[in-house]
Amino acid sequence: MSVHLITGGAGFVGINLAKSLLDQGFRVIALDDLSRGRREAMTDLMTNPAFSFIEADCSDPDILDAALGAFEIDEIWHMAANSDIPAGVADYRVDLRQTFMTTVAILDVMKRRNIGVLHFASSSAIYGDLGDQKIHEDIGPLQPISNYGAMKLASEAQIRAAHEAFVAKVSIFRFPNVIGVPATHGVILDFIQKLKRDSGRLEVLGDGTQQKAYLHVQDLVEAMLHIRNLNIPYAVFNIGPTDDGITVRSIAERVRDQTGGSAELHFGQGNRGWVGDVPRFRYSVERLTKSGWAPTMSSEEAMHRSVDEIIAQEANA
Repeated sequence: MSVHLITGGAGFVGINLAKSLLDQGFRVIALDDLSRGRREAMTDLMTNPAFSFIEADCSDPDILDAALGAFEIDEIWHMAANSDIPAGVADYRVDLRQTFMTTVAILDVMKRRNIGVLHFASSSAIYGDLGDQKIHEDIGPLQPISNYGAMKLASEAQIRAAHEAFVAKVSIFRFPNVIGVPATHGVILDFIQKLKRDSGRLEVLGDGTQQKAYLHVQDLVEAMLHIRNLNIPYAVFNIGPTDDGITVRSIAERVRDQTGGSAELHFGQGNRGWVGDVPRFRYSVERLTKSGWAPTMSSEEAMHRSVDEIIAQEANA
């Protein structure tokens, strides 16, 4: 039975990925420091004898190697990273440690243990702000405008060098905005929590015109597994819907309406929600669709489903 390690395995994407890998008959080890992931979100996974959880910091190679003990690992899915972009803007060390040094540590341990397959969660943030240009995998120069994007790009470079030296197979997944449950962060959860505190007023960062592609986590996981199965030695793919996305205003209105409120929407100034925010991008997934994958939901459909899922999650919290 092939053994798969997921770093950031208690996080949003990691939990959904673990479920799919287990369904396919693999042995899964989830590793997380629980700084953002939640142990209780793994309750169902814990009942599966093919699943193990390790609480450990994966930014230090010695700690990581010791935590893995005698496990013999065939493939690593590196999902661990800082998911709070504004926090990384406020303190660069957050992304340096959680987004870049985790990658360095993973590669160190792969070399020590002769693990030859790495799947890496990169990001559309590596591209920077390219306005209305259709963003494809070969576009350049790459000029990220957030510390998060910079550390994801640095991670890609480090992985490319490791592929040349000792990692036999690499998959680079450049994520869009991913939504669904169990939600631990993101615009939908933020709006729901704000309305819980004040049902009459909803503050929106930026002027609401920000327009981005949104992908449901179910489609994301299916895309990652599809890319893995292509057996390309060094694969780089944008993952996302085939549309040009939806606005933050439309998300705020949907959350307000679905929570049964009549809150007034109050918008900020300008089209950036925070420093490092890319207000608009058009994402090309042509390379991925030509390989045989297609999303099951548009950005709007993914958002509608996710709003209902996250409202239910928070009602039961």
